[in-house]
Order: sequence, then C-alpha cells, then structure tokens
Amino acid sequence: MKVMVIGGGGREHAIVKALKKSPDIDTLYCLPGNGGIAADAICVAVDAKHIPGMVAFAKENSIDFAVVAPDDPLVLGAVDALTEAGIPCFGPDKKAAIIEGSKVFSKNLMKKYGIPTAAYETFSDIESACRYIETLTAPVVVKADGLALGKGVIIAESLEEAKEAVREMMGDKKFGDSGLNVVIEEFLTGPEVSVLAFTDGNVVKPMVSSMDHKRAHDGDEGLNTGGMGTIAPNPYYTAEVAQRCMDEIFLPTIAAMNAEGRTFKGCLYFGLMITPNGPKVIEYNCRFGDPETQVVLPLLESDLFTIMRAVSEGKLAETEVKFSAGAACCVVMASDGYPLSYKKGFEITYDEGLEAEVYIAGAKLDGEKLLTNGGRVLGVVATADNLAEAVKKSYANVEKVHFENAYYRKDIGKRALEA
Repeated sequence: MKVMVIGGGGREHAIVKALKKSPDIDTLYCLPGNGGIAADAICVAVDAKHIPGMVAFAKENSIDFAVVAPDDPLVLGAVDALTEAGIPCFGPDKKAAIIEGSKVFSKNLMKKYGIPTAAYETFSDIESACRYIETLTAPVVVKADGLALGKGVIIAESLEEAKEAVREMMGDKKFGDSGLNVVIEEFLTGPEVSVLAFTDGNVVKPMVSSMDHKRAHDGDEGLNTGGMGTIAPNPYYTAEVAQRCMDEIFLPTIAAMNAEGRTFKGCLYFGLMITPNGPKVIEYNCRFGDPETQVVLPLLESDLFTIMRAVSEGKLAETEVKFSAGAACCVVMASDGYPLSYKKGFEITYDEGLEAEVYIAGAKLDGEKLLTNGGRVLGVVATADNLAEAVKKSYANVEKVHFENAYYRKDIGKRALEA
C-alpha cells in the first residue's frame, strides 16, 4: 500500500520509522518531511497546512491511506478534505479536532460532563478578565484559546503578571487570533503525566505513559519550549491512577464528544496532573504529542499501521495494542538560544557505533550534508529494560552526535528516577 504522513518534525520521523516496519506498506511519503525523514520516506515539498496540495498529491499518486499528524492541518480540516477525496485517514475530523483547537470548548466540555479539571473562567474582553484575576491568588494560569505552537500557556507568579499576559494575548495579539479569547484557571499541583490513546470513537486503548520536560534549562528553569526531552513510562502513573483515568477521564471524554456529535477517531492526548484530589485534565491534544511520541512508539510491539487502519475503520476493539515492558528516554538536542533566537545551517555528524534512534526535528539536506534548520534539531532516543539504563544509554549516545551550538538538558529523567 501507498501511505503518506503529513508533517515534518521529530514526531513525524518517529511515526514514519514505526510505519516502515509494517509489511503492508510498499511506499511511504512524508509531506513535507525534513532532511532526516528523507532517509526513511519520500519527502514531498507540500506544506502541512496546504490542504488542496495534499489532496491533489494523494489523488495523483493513488495514496491508499493518510496519517495527519500535526494540530494545524487537523484543526483546519485536512481529514475531512482527504476523506471526501476517498482517502482513508488516521486522525480526527475538524469537528472533533476542536478539542485542541479551542481551549474554551474543551474546558466547557469538561465542565458540562463532569470531567475533572482545574476551576476556570473564560473571557473575551481584557477588563473583565483583569477584574476576575483580582479575585484570585497567585500563581494563575492564563491560556490563549487557540493553537499557539504549544506556547500559549502562561503560568503567572503574580496577579500583575497574569494581567500582563491577558493584555499581551488579547490586546497586543501576541498569538494572533488564537488569543482573542482566554481561559484563566487555578494552578494545579502534582506530577504531570502525558497519556496518548488510540480511539475509534468507541474503544480507548491508552499507550504507555510518558513525562515531558518543557522548560529550556536544567532543574525545570527557563522558558517553556516545545519539549526538551521525555521518558516513558511515567512512574507516577500507577495501575491505580491508570484505572481512575480510564473511568473518570478517558471514557467520559469519548462519550462526551459522541454526545456533542463530534466523534473522535485518532490519537487523543491527555495532559494530566496527578493532584492530591486525584487525576485532572490540564489539556487535550487532538494528535500524537511531540516529543512524547519519540519515547512511546519505540516501545510499541504491535504493528502501528494495523492499529491506525483499525481506528479508521472502527475496529479497534478487535485489534491488539501491545507495548514492551521496557523504558525509553529521549534527549532533545536544540540550537543554543532556543526557544528565542538561534543560528542554523550547521552540519550534523554522527560518530561510529551509535546505539540509539535519532529522530530529526529541524534539519535540511544540502547535497549529502544534513544541516540544522530549527530550534529543536533532533532527539536521541534509547530503549532499555529499565529507566535508569535508558537514560544512561541515551546520554551516552548524545555524546556521539555533533553540530555547532548544540544545547541539551543534562537532567532528562532525573525527576522520574527520584520518584
């Protein structure tokens, strides 16, 4: 079969590498892909948001199946357009993708259906938002309603900082139209857990849990990023917590979306906080997380393509989703200065004897050379029988990957190992 994956980052590289193992796939395309993905799939220069372009490519090349990975094309309706053109897809349609596309929608959904989340209010004007902030105690969480590349969430340490965040989002349009409406919510405490789950709108089959490291610097200091590394499984996600999440969050969310006429089929990402009062939802994403995918998929023992087709066809109940009992660690190597300003165009080289997967996020080919072309450049991923070994192995292999102005955190997995 001919399969195309939409997207061009580290997550897509992990998806492509997992799909490559399937005996049912003859030809694998990635739109637009990147310089590293080009070693594993045929990259086609069609932007991930250019829906007419991807539909035209799929028709012209008799594509049998499409995987739409990033949030933007999902929220813009890529699955709807491809389905209409007769291409089966993995990913939610536009109506269901709103669960990530609008934080106001998702918070109201949780409130309506009694799904545990932080107390909140939503606002469409600056004055009333600031008046509400005056009634709270810091810290306060301020979220832009729409997509903002994972950067539309501000944890304000003071009420003045919270009001400034509101002014920047709504007045200065720091995140464009994504910040026209804002969600202001209580600050929850406890360990964070990411759980990606396959669902066909009826059945939910969670993947192995993971822990992201969002801050730019060691000790969870510095600015928020798209993610500086991940580990799986997350030690805070015990069997008891997992059962509560299934009963109180996962199944109720799927039922709520069905009740709203927005059946969700694809990968639903649950960003959770294990609070003293039990697990609560911080956020939903309508797709595989990045860089969570990079540690979750290497532990998948079942055929990813078989699962994706089962999700698309509503046959997930009869399909095996099996993960290994081991652990994985991903250390993101970024360009120094990320997430603000950084230089690019440096050659990426590897020493011999590399014993890890390298998922390329931001790099381009220049002839035979692979050059840095983004803030997050790549993820070095190692698997092992236990987390301590996976972390050790990942860092040992980071030493074998080189490019000028490389920067990475030295403490990925430390919190999980202490737990």
